[in-house]
Amino acid sequence: MLLHHQFIAIAKKYPQKLFIIDRNTNRRLTYSKALLASFILADKFKVWEPGFLGIMIPTSAGCALATLATLMSGRTPVMINYSTGAAHNAEFAQRKCGFETIITSRALLEKINCPLIKGMVFIEDLMDSISTLDKVKAALKARFPLPLILMSVHRGDEDDNLLILFTSGSEREPKAVQLTHRNIVSNIEGLTEMFGFSEKDSVLANLPYFHVFGQTANLWLPVYHGMTIIAYANPLDYKTICSIVREEKPTLMAGTPYFFKGYLHRSKPGDFQSLRVVITGADRCPEALRQGFMDKHKIALLDAYGTTETSPAISANTPEFNRPGSVGRPLPNIQVRIENYETGRECAAGEIGRILVKGASVMKGYLNDFEETSLHLRNGWYDTGDMGFMDRDGYLWHVGRLKRFVKIGGEMISLVWVESVLEKLLPEDVSCCVVEVPDAQRGSKIVAAVTRKVDEKRILEQMAKQLPNLALPKQFVVIDDLPSMENIKTDFRAVSEMVRGRLAK
Repeated sequence: MLLHHQFIAIAKKYPQKLFIIDRNTNRRLTYSKALLASFILADKFKVWEPGFLGIMIPTSAGCALATLATLMSGRTPVMINYSTGAAHNAEFAQRKCGFETIITSRALLEKINCPLIKGMVFIEDLMDSISTLDKVKAALKARFPLPLILMSVHRGDEDDNLLILFTSGSEREPKAVQLTHRNIVSNIEGLTEMFGFSEKDSVLANLPYFHVFGQTANLWLPVYHGMTIIAYANPLDYKTICSIVREEKPTLMAGTPYFFKGYLHRSKPGDFQSLRVVITGADRCPEALRQGFMDKHKIALLDAYGTTETSPAISANTPEFNRPGSVGRPLPNIQVRIENYETGRECAAGEIGRILVKGASVMKGYLNDFEETSLHLRNGWYDTGDMGFMDRDGYLWHVGRLKRFVKIGGEMISLVWVESVLEKLLPEDVSCCVVEVPDAQRGSKIVAAVTRKVDEKRILEQMAKQLPNLALPKQFVVIDDLPSMENIKTDFRAVSEMVRGRLAK
């Protein structure tokens, strides 16, 4: 299945159904109107070079239509992160993927103070250039029978790239991940089997489309089923998001613990009563946050786990099968193998090892990067670089990146484990991050970064009841605001550098 073909089929089936409610602009587009707009934009995109086409637009009707039109024109969307370092990211994407044209927004560049980069074209200008003739041609095309329409747009193969996304670059230069139509469709089918998604659902789309979480959950899942998308580009506008959920009544919502913490504090009881599935991912969900949502809204935050390279979902808890603390059971069309990080043998239930994944949702590979592709893809298995274990009931438990394990006194210590114990002992308004720093005596030691001064002695006494002595933080360092990557994940590398700098003084 080609996903832009699926959109056309859905638009023909449900022409008067709302495709997108854009709360950025208060525009409401039916599937039939969205189909016309995507036809018009696809024709305009054909004037540029074939191959890749950059898209740097916030989550909105404009971004969704530009993505669909790019595919219809036979080009592949390259989604560009505008949240931090937009100009650098745009130029990096152009070099990495070998293209020039980037569809962006004048309003966005002004808002984020981003300079104009060679090759940028404004979506506002494209929309202003639409003529009466363009509209008539699109309307006539939309009246064709479905088979004729599908023949008039790009066809291709389901193993063709659907889009290019970039990894966070938290460890080294970002990698360009090639995700195909087959990859995303497989992920949607696995999620649908677990959650029973259908055209009766509607989705709050507040995640950026330059992240795989946003692409699958906030764009292609609703397109696949014919849902309504309720779009708002700023997930950090907590009060507005709560108002949108209350007013538009979506049934599905996905986000990160960082975002849900804000929604919990700014929401009122009843705001989220329309939601039947609320998925949290991209970072570990604190128990206090999970309990807070249950107490205030009677809603279970369902932990899920995935990676950009797996389109993204690997496992998820569901309303029927939910084991808090775990990241749920693997999707029905995904295989998960836990492998000993030293010997490569498959681990027994409860034994921690590397998490490997196999299935149709695993990426084609990294664009123009054979070395990294071969390091991560072996015999069809994708090595996530994460550590975890499978319990006897088939639930997957994620215990952190392999890079977030440290060997002290011959023992492998999970910094995520230490972090999870520490955060339960801290005051509610204090955040933490546990890092490894060099130590002259032991080679390494564990240091806790906290956002304000705490009673270290009392906390360490409590931690000692749950952790071995080797795993206890040797020092606490106060960092007022822990750095993060696009407010989704803590930037561990940056925290480590800040801690080492403070200790050096």
